[in-house]
Amino acid sequence: MTGSTGDRTRSPRPRQRPRAVGGNEIRLRTRDLHGYRQAYRMAGRGDAIVLIHGIGDSSSTWAEIIPSLAGRYRVIAPDLQGHGASAKPRGDYSPGAYANGIRDLLSALGVERATLVGHSLGGAVAAQFAYQFPERTERLVLVASGGIGRELTPLLRAATLPGAGLLLAALRLPTVRWQLEQYLRLLRVFDTDLGVDAPELLRAIDTLPDAGARSAFVRTLRAGVDWRGQVATLLDRSYLTQGMPTMIVWGGRDVVIPAVQASLGHVSMPGSRLELFEGAGHFPFRADPERFLSVLHDFIRTTEAAPFSAEEWRQLLRNRRPQERQAPEAPPPRAVG
Repeated sequence: MTGSTGDRTRSPRPRQRPRAVGGNEIRLRTRDLHGYRQAYRMAGRGDAIVLIHGIGDSSSTWAEIIPSLAGRYRVIAPDLQGHGASAKPRGDYSPGAYANGIRDLLSALGVERATLVGHSLGGAVAAQFAYQFPERTERLVLVASGGIGRELTPLLRAATLPGAGLLLAALRLPTVRWQLEQYLRLLRVFDTDLGVDAPELLRAIDTLPDAGARSAFVRTLRAGVDWRGQVATLLDRSYLTQGMPTMIVWGGRDVVIPAVQASLGHVSMPGSRLELFEGAGHFPFRADPERFLSVLHDFIRTTEAAPFSAEEWRQLLRNRRPQERQAPEAPPPRAVG
């Protein structure tokens, strides 16, 4: 729950052109939760799918895949607190707090159970949601997920250091921004792994237009990352995914969260499915949305929603212990496309 000292000032809702899907408009909606503005996109009917974006992003990152999903399912894509058009209070930005916020939003919308799809930070939030609320989770899809291993790009580790907010502000200065664009353009020309995600990196900078957004970004990052890398890991509770249909999707050229963590998560989560997009970086669902939709539709079609038994959950907690696992040397050869 966010603290009571946050800024509850309402900023104007961004004006965006709605997109129609089967008579439904994919527009940005807002409602108050606990006195704070919660923004989200919703479209379609049927079983619910929740799309959770990564740090410094917003629900707009899913724009290319929401229409297809909304033709079969009820799609809910929130702007996490501190992101997008949602409020940016001085509060708790940990994965556990985000999981609570998603539960509250789903409850307000009358959604009891859902398939959770989380990207990057959103993957850690989705996994935390499944851990905190297994009775409300039908399936789990982790896309280049945070919280599996410790390794993380130095760019994000550096953003946890003192003065990070000032550095983020400097990156928006016209001269600095131009120099950054030229540097990233060169990385793309030389086909470097970091260059694969260059457009997304620039887009992330553009999502931090003011001090409030930058402060929320740094608070969110520091909740799970320090200068040495990711602080928390999902692996100590990965045995709890037993019986939970789980799919891991990763870009083979991801340098934000290295792809070897996909293999580590796969061998640690019983019965999980791994899909590796060899040519993609940290945003496989944006690099090839059609391929991503194909594997997501197939995963949902070929799996049954996880049942929940309080007794089975109790037995898992009592009888299973997390096992230390070593990451394989390289991701398995299976690839999508």
